[in-house]
Amino acid sequence: MESIWKKTAELPQFAKLEKDIKTDVLIIGGGIAGLLTAHFLTEKGAECIIVEKDRICNKTTANTTAKITLQHGLCYDKIFKSYGYDVTKAYYEANLSALKEYEKLSAKIHCDYGKKDNYVYSLNDRKVLESELKTLEKIGCDADFIEHLPLPLSTVGAVRVKNQAQFHPLKFISKIAENLEVYENTFVRKISENEAVTDNCKITFEKAVIATHFPFINNHGGYFIKLYQHRSYVIALENVPDVKGMYVDESDKGLSFRNHENLLILGGGSHRTGKKGGNWAELREFRRINYPQAKEVAFWATQDCMSLDSIPYIGEYFNNAQNLYVASGFNKWGMTGSMVSAMILSDIITDKENPYAFAFNPQRSILKPQLLVNGFESVVNLLTPTAKRCPHLGCALKWNKEEHSWDCPCHGSRFTENGKLLDNPANGDI
Repeated sequence: MESIWKKTAELPQFAKLEKDIKTDVLIIGGGIAGLLTAHFLTEKGAECIIVEKDRICNKTTANTTAKITLQHGLCYDKIFKSYGYDVTKAYYEANLSALKEYEKLSAKIHCDYGKKDNYVYSLNDRKVLESELKTLEKIGCDADFIEHLPLPLSTVGAVRVKNQAQFHPLKFISKIAENLEVYENTFVRKISENEAVTDNCKITFEKAVIATHFPFINNHGGYFIKLYQHRSYVIALENVPDVKGMYVDESDKGLSFRNHENLLILGGGSHRTGKKGGNWAELREFRRINYPQAKEVAFWATQDCMSLDSIPYIGEYFNNAQNLYVASGFNKWGMTGSMVSAMILSDIITDKENPYAFAFNPQRSILKPQLLVNGFESVVNLLTPTAKRCPHLGCALKWNKEEHSWDCPCHGSRFTENGKLLDNPANGDI
C-alpha cells in the first residue's frame, strides 16, 4: 500500500537529533505545512529547525491527491452564512495567494506541475451548486456552471473554477527541503513554555509551531473537541480516458477524479476515523462497473483533520500564547491549506501583518453543529468498555479490518495490530 508519489520520488534523508540545541523557531512536524513554514521563515532571515518523529512527508503529504485549488468543495456559501463577506473574501484571497505561490515556486522545480480546471459536482442537488456560484461571484471569484461532465456519473451539474493546478507533491517538497535544517526520527514527547523534550535531548526555542497534523498539546486550545479526523481511500488506474480536469463531489462521501500522466487517480470511500465506510471496496466496485478495461496499479489511504466550520486553525495556539502557534484542520485541502498556513505563520512570527490571518484565527467561536457530534463521539467511546484504549485521552479503540489497525473514533489516533503508533494526536503506543 504505497502511493504513486512514494513510488516515483526520493526524498532527502536527515539525521536524528542527538544533542541539546537552541533555535529561534522550532517547527514540530515535517509535513508540507511545516516545511513550507520553515522555507518562508528562512527566506525572511529567521533561524529555525524542523523536527519530525518519522520521515518528512511520510503521512498525509505522501498520500494526498495533490490538487492545488482554492475551490474546497462547496465551502464558500457555508463560510459566508456563518461569518459574512469579510471572512469569506479573506479565505478566498488567502487561497488564491497560495495558488499563485505554488505557481511561482513550481516554475523552478520539476514537479509535474500543470494547470487544470477544477469542478465541484453534485449528483442530486442543483440548488447548492447555484448558491455556491452566487457566493463566489459576490467575492470576486471567476466561476461558472457546467451542465455536463466527462465522468461516468449522472450529475446535475458542477461549479467550475478555471486555471487551478495539480503537481507531484514529493518532487516539489524534496527541493524545498534541501536547504532546511531538519531532524528526522526525533519525537517531541513534551513541550513547555520554551523547551521541547525528545527521547534523547532538549530543544530550547523562542517560538514554536505545532504542525503535527493534529495538535498534540491538550491543556490549551481545545483542539481535541474542535477537530476530528476523516479517512479517505485512493486507487490509481491505467487504461482509463483522460478526464481533463480535477473533480470532487460536494458530498463528503462522494468520489474525486484527476489524472496524473497516464493514470486516473480515483478517490472516495470516506468515513470518520474509527467508523465504517466504503474504503477501497467502493472504489474497486466503481472501477469494475465503469472502467472494466482499467488496471489498478496502486492503492493507498490518507487521513485529514476536519475543523468545525470548513476553515483551518492557523495562528496562536491559544489566546495570548505569543510564542506558540498552530496549523491544522485543512479539511482535505492540505496543499493550499499548508501554503496559506506557511505564509500566515511566517508573517506573524517575523512581526509582519498578514491581511488574511484574522479569518483563520484558532480562537474563533466553536459553537457549530459539528461540536455536538464531536462531543457525542467522545462521550460514547469514553464509556465503551474495551481492553484497547487510546493513550491520548482514553477512548475505546475500534478494529479497522480493511487496514488492520486500531483506530480511535474520538480524535483519530491509529495504531498497528501490535499497538505501535501510526497517526497522532496520541504521543505513544497503546
